[in-house]
Amino acid sequence: MDRLRNKIRDIVDFPKPGIIFKDITPLIADPATLRLSVHQLIHPFLGRNINAVAGMEARGFVFGSLVAWELGLPFIPLRKPGKLPYNVQSVSYDLEYGSATLEAHVDAFSPNDRVLVIDDLLATGGTAMASCELIEKLGAKVEACAFVVELDFLEGRERLGNYEVYSVLHY
Repeated sequence: MDRLRNKIRDIVDFPKPGIIFKDITPLIADPATLRLSVHQLIHPFLGRNINAVAGMEARGFVFGSLVAWELGLPFIPLRKPGKLPYNVQSVSYDLEYGSATLEAHVDAFSPNDRVLVIDDLLATGGTAMASCELIEKLGAKVEACAFVVELDFLEGRERLGNYEVYSVLHY
C-alpha cells in the first residue's frame, strides 16, 4: 500500500484554509499505480453477485469505469445536473463545502441490479450516501461501496450506515 500512498499528494489549504486535500492526480498519471489501485478496489468483490458498477462525477468515473471494465460489467455514470440527455431521476444532498445534486437516467438500472458504487475518496459520506439513495430510488440494490482513499476522521463510513464499505487506503 505504500506504493499507492506515495502517489497521493497533500495540498494544504485547498479548496479552503484548514483543509488538506488528497490529490490523486499523481496516482492516476502513473499506469502501474493506477492498475494496482483498481486491482485493490476489485479484490474483495471478485466472485460476488454484482452486475453493475456506478461512479459519481468526476473522479468516480475514472475508477468506476476501470473497475467495470476489469469485472466485465456495465458502468453507470452518476452525473451533475444538466449533463444527461435523457429523462433523469435526481437526489440532492449536503457536502462539506455546500450542496450538490446527482442524476442518473431513469432506465440506468433494473430491479435485479446489484451495484458496486466506486469513488476515489470517502470523506463525510454525503456524495456516497446520495449515490446509494439514487441507485435505490431507481429500483436497484447497492451491494457495496468502495473507495481508493478514506479519511477516517470525517466518519463518512458511519453515514453510510448498513452499506458495506471498503477502502484501499485510510488516513
